[in-house]
Amino acid sequence: MSNIQQVGDRVLANVERVIVGKHKEVRLALVALLCRGHLLIEDVPGTGKTMLAKAIARSLGCSFRRIQFTPDLLPSDVTGLSIYNQKTREFEFRPGPIMSQVVLADEINRATPKTQSALLECMEERQATIDGITHPMPDPFLVIATQNPIEYEGTFALPEAQLDRFMLRIRLGYPQLLDEIVILDEQKRTHPLEDLSEVCSVDELRAMQASVREVYVDPAVSEYIVRLVSSTRTHPDVYLGASPRGSISMYRASQALAGLLGRDYVIPDDVKSLAEPALAHRVIIKTSSSIHDVSAAHVVHELLDTIPIEAVTRAGGPREVKPSPTAG
Repeated sequence: MSNIQQVGDRVLANVERVIVGKHKEVRLALVALLCRGHLLIEDVPGTGKTMLAKAIARSLGCSFRRIQFTPDLLPSDVTGLSIYNQKTREFEFRPGPIMSQVVLADEINRATPKTQSALLECMEERQATIDGITHPMPDPFLVIATQNPIEYEGTFALPEAQLDRFMLRIRLGYPQLLDEIVILDEQKRTHPLEDLSEVCSVDELRAMQASVREVYVDPAVSEYIVRLVSSTRTHPDVYLGASPRGSISMYRASQALAGLLGRDYVIPDDVKSLAEPALAHRVIIKTSSSIHDVSAAHVVHELLDTIPIEAVTRAGGPREVKPSPTAG
């Protein structure tokens, strides 16, 4: 696991040359990358969402394409289309920008639901079917989507089926005062993104993605993940709870986080620190509860405070049930 930590720290340090003061958020982005999952970055304009996606892409030796989502964007503008060639008298497939290893779906919620649905097959099955022919996505394949909060002008709410396809959702938030001063100083002459270089090759990334799956997960941790996810489906304030895909996402993300921290086994704190990024966007709150300012994040943290976890030993020895404080 030391190699995962070493390469991860290298990528983390490189990205943090551009994204200042957001160590936790950048590490969560790397977690999604190592799990072959997709990442949704949601926040107000100007907080560095697009810069984070660009910095990750430049740090990797992967092909990169950007799709600027707008209300007039068509599904074929995303996936590609077949064009008739008059010389050969045959239809030729012209791949769209989604056929890339790292795809930035910028302001994804400004496109109509019809265009957003073009991503469903690509993100889950890693393929696109156009005119009855299936085209595989490249390997690795990662979608990094950015969106503004739905209260903002010109946005469309993402369908639940698409939200569920994102492994993690993170928010960057405004920088601290001192961090914002650093940002100003670093951009005095040139933007630090222009000097960012590749620090991880495609082969290294694939090797890390394979190694992450070897991280040990104790049966007690697996059971805790399932109990946590299933409790979102029965909570009185929840209209729609997290799906089994949410359980899988937490399981894989916990393995990746443990690897990035230099461990070859998962501990309960890994699960707790990933609970909100992995589950909150999959939980739909009842209208009657949202009126009283009950949020999905509030429900997730409430479950973390109330659901106990058995003590975990690396060798799988005796365990006892005890309350579990929420991780900070």
